[in-house]
This record gives sequence, structure tokens and C-alpha cells, in this order.
Amino acid sequence: MDTKRLKTELLCLGARVSGIDRGRRAGAGPAAGGMFIFGGTVANVPTQSWFVLQSPYSVDTEQGHLVLKKNGARITEVRLPVARFHNLKTRDGIPYYKIALLHGADCLATTTIQTCVYWNTPKRCKFCAIELSLQSNATIAKKSPEQLAEVAEAAKKLDKVTHVTLTTGTTSTPDKGINYLAETARAIKEATGLPIHVQFEPPSDLSMIDTLYDAVDTAGIHIESFDRAVLERVAKCKADIPFERYIAAWKRAVEIFGDTQVSTYLIAGLGESDESIIDGSRFAVELGVYPFIVPLRPIPGTMLEKDKPPEPERMHYIYEQVADILHDCGMRWSKNRAGCVRCRACSGLPDFEY
Repeated sequence: MDTKRLKTELLCLGARVSGIDRGRRAGAGPAAGGMFIFGGTVANVPTQSWFVLQSPYSVDTEQGHLVLKKNGARITEVRLPVARFHNLKTRDGIPYYKIALLHGADCLATTTIQTCVYWNTPKRCKFCAIELSLQSNATIAKKSPEQLAEVAEAAKKLDKVTHVTLTTGTTSTPDKGINYLAETARAIKEATGLPIHVQFEPPSDLSMIDTLYDAVDTAGIHIESFDRAVLERVAKCKADIPFERYIAAWKRAVEIFGDTQVSTYLIAGLGESDESIIDGSRFAVELGVYPFIVPLRPIPGTMLEKDKPPEPERMHYIYEQVADILHDCGMRWSKNRAGCVRCRACSGLPDFEY
């Protein structure tokens, strides 16, 4: 079994499942999928989008085990991460799963502020489902530092969570939500000591990034695409940010957190060229930034719900090319302390490293 290629095919094609948890339906980042562990890796596999019905992959239960099949032929057993903390409630009666969720095998993840200033505007990111989970009552609008610290303690104790990811919808304040990320991170750090990753829009005042230094271990500043025309079409809010501001924010974050501790999401399948992703990745890596490349996840309810992810062969090629770049620059996912790069579930790139 070629694990890295199998994972890439699953990320692009999804898997048909029945009788098991199909994962979260919406939220920030690649949702509408379930976490599968197999072959020494973990994959956030689409299970709920329209194209999944056309996938050759399925997961069936056989004699108490979950078996991944392709066109009905057995490939390997898979297992689903179990989160016992999801069954608990906070002191004020809110289910833990509405505060934070287990991502991948051992990452606690949450969106601290589940609203975004761009959501009801033409600048909204068309691939994002951040407020859909709020509308479906799967979460709450704002998680307090106390709630997150309580849930993190339980996740560490019950499910051996080893790191934390905090993201946020962009706020209307000048700090873009960074100050609240810092506040919640400090509460979690004090309660658990776990490595923490935060994600935010690059602020115009770079000193705001400095406020994260004492509580945060890694940072994600996500450009999504190096093709400005693509950003204008699918993420106007990001296209309106000068590219120079991204560069400055990446550089400042690398100065603070170190090489390989800063990452940027790159989405393949938005209309960009392979060269855009590969050349952009090389640019990021040379700055000390890890390019976390994911195939487009068309989430039901988003503006791109009817789109289709890129073909697996395209992702294989991109991952191989960028893995060469990482190798030449001495960058590896395993050097990263917390967050999406450490988790690996949504991207096949870490599996292509050598």
C-alpha cells in the first residue's frame, strides 16, 4: 500500500461511509469530512460533499473493524480517533464539542470567535463555512478563555491531546482578532502547558503579532493562493490585503516563532496553475514558512459547494515538487510544534517528504 498516494486520493475523492460518524459538517477550514487513521498517517477525508457519491472508496464495518475498500476490494483497516471529552459538559452546561473538537489523531482545535466581519459582504471567502456551524447550533459564537482551558485540560487527560489549534473569524478591530487569540492561548497554556498554534489575518501593525510571543508556539497566516486573480474571485478580503503585508507578517512571525513554526494554507483547485502553487511554495519556504497545501474542499452550504476538488494525479505532482523544495531547504513537518502542519490530516504534503 502506497500510503501517501492513497491519502491523496482520499483527500480528493472522499469516501462513502454509512453507520459511522461522518465528521463535522461545517466550520473554519476543511470541514464536511471524517478523520481516518491508517498506515502511520491520518487523513481528513471528505464524506459529505456531492462528489463523494462518485468516489470508488468506501468504508464498511466487518466483524467489528472498519475496512477501507476501493471498488469493493479491501485495501486496509482504518480507525477513527475517539474523543471521550466530547461527551462532557462545561461547568455552565455547554457540551464540550461545542467548545472545541479533536482534529486528526491528537490535536484539539477550535474557532475562538465563530463570526467573521466579511461573512455577509462581497469580500467573503467563497470556500469558507465558518458561520454555517453557528447557524446549525453545532457551536457557540465566542468561546471564553475559561471554557477553552477547561476543555483543553479534559482533552489532554482523557484523550492524550498533544497540541492545540486556535483560529478565529476576522474581527472589525485593528488587531483582527489577535488579542483574543492571545488571551485564550494564555489560559490554555497556563492550564495545560500544551503547544499552541494560532491563525490570523496579517495585521497592518506588525507589533500585534508580538503579543502572541509568551503564549503561542506556532502561527498560521493563510494567503490561500499566490494567484491574485484567483483571490479576487474567491477571497476578495484576502486579495485586498497587499502582498507586501503578507510578506512582512510572515517575516515577523518567523523572527518570533522560528523557522518551520509559521505556515500558510494554499488551496489547490481554485483555478490557479501548478506553477503558482509550486513557485509560491518555494517563495514561502525560503522565508521559513511551511506551505500547507490542501485540495479544495467544496463544503455543502458554501459558495463553492458545487465545485470539484482537483484530480489526485495533479496533487501527486504538486506534492512531489514541493516535497523536493522542502528537502532542499531542510524543512520538515516534524519540526513544527503545533497546529495544522503538526496534525497533517488535511494535507498530503507531509507524507511526501523524504
